[in-house]
Amino acid sequence: MNRSSRRAFLAQVGGAMLTAGVGSQLSSSLGVNLLWAEEAGSRLSFGPLESLVGLMQDTPADQLLPQLAAQMKLGVDLRTLLAAGALANARTFGGGDYIGFHTFMALVPAGEMARQFSGPEAALPVFKVLYRNTNRIQAFGGQKAEVLHPVAPTADAVTAQSFRDAAHQPDVNAAESQFAALMHESSSQAYNALQTLIEDEEDVHRVVLSWRAWNTLDLTGSEHAHALLRQSVRYCCKVEQQIKSRNGQGNAIRTVLPKLLDQYHLHDKPVGTKPADDKWIAELAQACYSPNRDQAAEAVAAALADGMSLAAIGEALSVAATQLVLNDPGREERWASAEKPAGCVHGDSTGVHASDAANAWRNIAAVCQPQQAMASLIVAAHHTAGQSQKMSADAFAAKPADESLAKLDANQLLAETETAIRANDQARAVAVVQHFGERQLAPQPLFQLLLKNSIAADGALHAEKYYHTVMESFGKTRPAYRWRHITALARVVASEAGHPAPGMEQARELLGVS
Repeated sequence: MNRSSRRAFLAQVGGAMLTAGVGSQLSSSLGVNLLWAEEAGSRLSFGPLESLVGLMQDTPADQLLPQLAAQMKLGVDLRTLLAAGALANARTFGGGDYIGFHTFMALVPAGEMARQFSGPEAALPVFKVLYRNTNRIQAFGGQKAEVLHPVAPTADAVTAQSFRDAAHQPDVNAAESQFAALMHESSSQAYNALQTLIEDEEDVHRVVLSWRAWNTLDLTGSEHAHALLRQSVRYCCKVEQQIKSRNGQGNAIRTVLPKLLDQYHLHDKPVGTKPADDKWIAELAQACYSPNRDQAAEAVAAALADGMSLAAIGEALSVAATQLVLNDPGREERWASAEKPAGCVHGDSTGVHASDAANAWRNIAAVCQPQQAMASLIVAAHHTAGQSQKMSADAFAAKPADESLAKLDANQLLAETETAIRANDQARAVAVVQHFGERQLAPQPLFQLLLKNSIAADGALHAEKYYHTVMESFGKTRPAYRWRHITALARVVASEAGHPAPGMEQARELLGVS
């Protein structure tokens, strides 16, 4: 794409020239100096939620859970606690702390887990993540180390391109003030403009943080959209600084995406509605699983040009990512630790990361403007592909099923799954769950079993996110392929078993849950 057409595309994505008539423009920095946008001595405040937000930041982690239990007795619901935790996280870390943003990304999934319980157990996943959240906030320095401060929108005209240029410098002051101006006009326009920046690098944390920030608005309300979405602006600026410090050029997708948008005339093309059959899904999934990233991206661009639906393309992407979980040979001995032993696949494994990223790209495509939605799926394909070179040719799920399983009823198969999980026997867990699916047994009891084990395990910061990814993917995938998702989840849950989540013993005692 030439410079003029790229700018036109970004202008279309971000909306027309925007002018925010309030505030003053913050000072800008040219070159590679990384400047943080803030006002000395100022502090963000979150209105009616402020007291709870402060509680999340100021309470020592070992004293937090009794405080949360007391709040619940006063009538505060779990969604409100999660909202306060999200805002405390954003204000403290601003998207710049590895453990911090992992915890943020687990908040909405924890809330969804809670909805699957009717009694006191519902609070367990919420308490687990909020304990982790406050523990990290305290370790980071609490209020004294807060990163997010009020930022004034620039009074100058802003486009998606000018915002992207500021982030590329990287000038965080300018990027933050321009993003504030975009938010002043429309959070939807601002989110679309943000995606032009997210697409510049294939980074699981970059895209999942972006999606979870938008998704978390269901908890906090849209009035806090700016505080949550700013995390992604700052994350991206930090990456640009790192690229410049090593004299890098950025990811290949910066060239691949504009080329494909031009080649397939996707700038003003409406989103397609063509459905897909099983064969088509399998073929596109295989293209996205292949070692060639450019070919995978082009396969999706061609499908979009042909009018295939976003849902069908997203389904194929998730199937491909799940195959990475099933074919993963596991962590190498040289990278092993007590928390992540050799052969494990939980935490930051290739397949778990790919699945969470594919889920985020699909969801972003569902809420963005048409051209941005199509661009997101092209990047998703480029992101998913190229990773199968690290995988084993022999998938766990491809192994012959144990004939003895045919003699077991549904309850016995559940017991077998539980036994395999507690023994960290990934292969057995996969075999049993695969057999569960082949017999077309009801999936809900199996999900409940995997849910309880996911809550109990530490999960290396990924248990909640991956469980939620699988739940969503299972519900959006046709019968021919949906059981691959839950089979992959069984493998990950078996991998992470035996590593108890901090704070869970105290949470169970407070809630009276055995």
